[in-house]
Amino acid sequence: MASSFYSNSQHVDFESVLSLDDQGMVSMFKALMASGLAGFLGCPAVIYEDALVDFFENASVREGVIISTVAGQLVEISEEWFAESFELPIDGLGDLSEIPKDAIFDARSIVSLSGEPVSLLGRKNQMKFEFRILCDIMAKAISVKAGSFNAITVEKFSLITAVVCSVRMNWAKILFSIFKKMVTPGSKQAKGFAIQISLLLANIPNLELGASSEFPASKILTKNTVHRFISINDRDGAEEAPGATKQRAASKKRPAADVVAAVTKKKRTSKRKLALETVVVA
Repeated sequence: MASSFYSNSQHVDFESVLSLDDQGMVSMFKALMASGLAGFLGCPAVIYEDALVDFFENASVREGVIISTVAGQLVEISEEWFAESFELPIDGLGDLSEIPKDAIFDARSIVSLSGEPVSLLGRKNQMKFEFRILCDIMAKAISVKAGSFNAITVEKFSLITAVVCSVRMNWAKILFSIFKKMVTPGSKQAKGFAIQISLLLANIPNLELGASSEFPASKILTKNTVHRFISINDRDGAEEAPGATKQRAASKKRPAADVVAAVTKKKRTSKRKLALETVVVA
């Protein structure tokens, strides 16, 4: 089913979210636009499910170009066409590992809810609400990862840093690299970019795409869904607070120090016994 290609996806209605009263949220979305990702994250939300199934079933990478067959017709997607279609920046850092460490250090404090630098091995509830949403966008729409979306990872935080600290990135190269992994046999990269692939296919002349369907409204960030996100996170935060102060039950296992002492004592007794036996024999 094509729905599996966007079950964890996220899209942005920039016109709607920029009308929010929350200045923190508005600033975050403006930073996202300034990064050069607006054309990718905010393109028309239309899905061609039959064409998507065809595309992923037949796709492969040849000499850096993604090739597939959709409705019996050959489809080729190059990095240049991909970048042009979504007006993606082609200048800047081409790998997340190249992001300066001092920028990541600064971002850890900028996004923090408490003011203390967030842990890169922690959870996103350490961050302000607007950056929790940014974390979701980066996980679901950019890196397209499956699994827990509440955990902060080095990769996700590098993506967040690029936006928050205005690091110039070659988003065309980064996103197309993820795209190639999606169609590479044996790759663990989850399949995604359903809206973007649908748009690319729709721009190929005479290609039969079948019926289109609207992207689920619940997966599009609008003024209403952002308010809902804040409400849910407020409630979850209130429920987590009492649990955070609970003390762990005392362990019934024997303390490590006692075990070491017992072993040492046993060894000493054995040596003493051996020495006595040696004297008697002598």
